[in-house]
Amino acid sequence: MRVFVTGATGFIGTAVVRELIDAGHQVLGLARSDAGAKSLIAVGAQVHRGSLEDLESLCSGAAAADGVIHAAFIHNFNNYAPSAEADRRAIETLGGALAGSDRPLIVTSGTLLAQRQGSLATEEDAPNPNFPRKSEEAALALAARGVRASVLRLPPSVHGNADHGFVPRLISVAREKGVSVFIDDGLNRWPAVHRLDAAHLYRLALEESSRGARYHGVADEGVPTREIAEVIGRQLSVPVVSKSREEAADHFGWIGMFFGMDSPASSALTQERLGWRPVQPGLIADLNAEHYFEHTADAAVLQR
Repeated sequence: MRVFVTGATGFIGTAVVRELIDAGHQVLGLARSDAGAKSLIAVGAQVHRGSLEDLESLCSGAAAADGVIHAAFIHNFNNYAPSAEADRRAIETLGGALAGSDRPLIVTSGTLLAQRQGSLATEEDAPNPNFPRKSEEAALALAARGVRASVLRLPPSVHGNADHGFVPRLISVAREKGVSVFIDDGLNRWPAVHRLDAAHLYRLALEESSRGARYHGVADEGVPTREIAEVIGRQLSVPVVSKSREEAADHFGWIGMFFGMDSPASSALTQERLGWRPVQPGLIADLNAEHYFEHTADAAVLQR
């Protein structure tokens, strides 16, 4: 299968590209820069120049493929609404190029979008209609029109070597302020998955997906945030303390809202339907590896 992958040069996308190539698929990867194009060529992928804002490039990339994995999103939490709107337009464009065929479209979303605070999110839960990101709504609208579109939800922590997302931001804050913090009692939970397990699920979803399906790429259903803070404190040799939600907002900045959420999620239905089994280290085991503390990530703008 020839697969068009958006986000192909990102943290998750690079693992997806490798997974697809190793399984015998051909990959056409979206690249915005010369450096991105070079990295795709180095692993045996073909290059398609463009960006999420270049709808013509998205249309032509999807039209030239047997299936599409949409893994790109502009994670700018300081200006989120335009990012969400760009994502919605990109999904509609990709789906339009696949209309009238049985070619699959896998759209990335997040378990937090389906989360009711404190409850275990499952694949059957609809997304929060008040959340500005409309990835799922766009994908399922395409499915209703006959496009073989499905949704793959990722947890807030997709971890592994070269991670530059939420956990590295927590590490940066702890290093900068000399203390590792959890909020209140630290029993609120974060689901997580290793990026190699996530990449494997993307391939399975591409090969076996059903129109309108939702899949969860969750390995750890819910890691208590206190355990995350304790590992960070131990690795950095800084104190581990609790702060109230009001204090945490000032301490963490924008990430405090996410770190304070209780957001467990299950992948039981996904594992049953696709035969997916996470085999990589869990979040705490991965955090205990040295690679997370070799550098400080600047996550003011996250690019997955």
